Amino acid sequence: MDSTGSTDSAHAAIERRAELSQFLRTRRARLRPADVGLVSYGQRRVPGLRREELAQLAGVSVEYYVRLEQGRNPHVSDSVLEAVGRALRLDAAEQDHLRNLARPDRARPAARARSTSLAPEPVRPALQRLIDAQPGPAYLCGPLTEVVAWNAQAVAVFGDFGQLPDEQRNFAYLIFLDEAYRALFADSWQEKAESTVGLLRVSVGRHPDDPALASLIGTLAMKSEEFGALWAQQDVHEKAAGQYALRHPVVGPLDLDFEILHLPEAERVLVSYLPTPGTDAAENLGLLASWTG
Repeated sequence: MDSTGSTDSAHAAIERRAELSQFLRTRRARLRPADVGLVSYGQRRVPGLRREELAQLAGVSVEYYVRLEQGRNPHVSDSVLEAVGRALRLDAAEQDHLRNLARPDRARPAARARSTSLAPEPVRPALQRLIDAQPGPAYLCGPLTEVVAWNAQAVAVFGDFGQLPDEQRNFAYLIFLDEAYRALFADSWQEKAESTVGLLRVSVGRHPDDPALASLIGTLAMKSEEFGALWAQQDVHEKAAGQYALRHPVVGPLDLDFEILHLPEAERVLVSYLPTPGTDAAENLGLLASWTG
């Protein structure tokens, strides 16, 4: 390997260590000793559990935990990561993220076998037909929250993705940098923003060296203070369902339930929106469908 390649590899390793350290520190900071049955002692300079308290709860030495938090223990076992996760009260998505950060070369063998770039892959015709057959707005997103396929109702609600430049055909970009999307999501904007950042965190854990992902995060951090603040929280989210209160500029309120189906290939998700039958949202969505059909 030439000197440039060695430098790039070293830089990537440093970035992974920084991600792991920040993630564990923010998870410690959100817990108080009383939350985990410990008695607080002494004056605390920062909120949350001390390293020695977390080590005690996880059943490892303080020195071992410090090496883990600093990213200096690449051979940490599954049992130790699970113990640390239990001590930190991590949910399933957070536990998976911890494993990816702590052991990037072992946690995702399938992803590792792929290209290092999260390059877009073609959408199968049958999958596009499935999207078109959805009864409400539906779209397919990749691991960078890029929109790769959609149906006519999605165009009616969210706008014509096909008219956007490639870098803007991305939900993270639209949510943080497009005022029309801020108005569209209305009271649900904060929830959508947090969810979007959480999904990008998942991708960083799985693909810490991907240049397209790094470029997207850099752009968002530079152009949006709100993104930067949420990114610093290190929160991880993988939603399966929920509801967003949309406010369409033409028909008004669209309170829509959504379901997310995870497709293992290319780490894509199918997001399908549905109104509750008999509601104003159902009527308004029907109007949109009739005008665009």
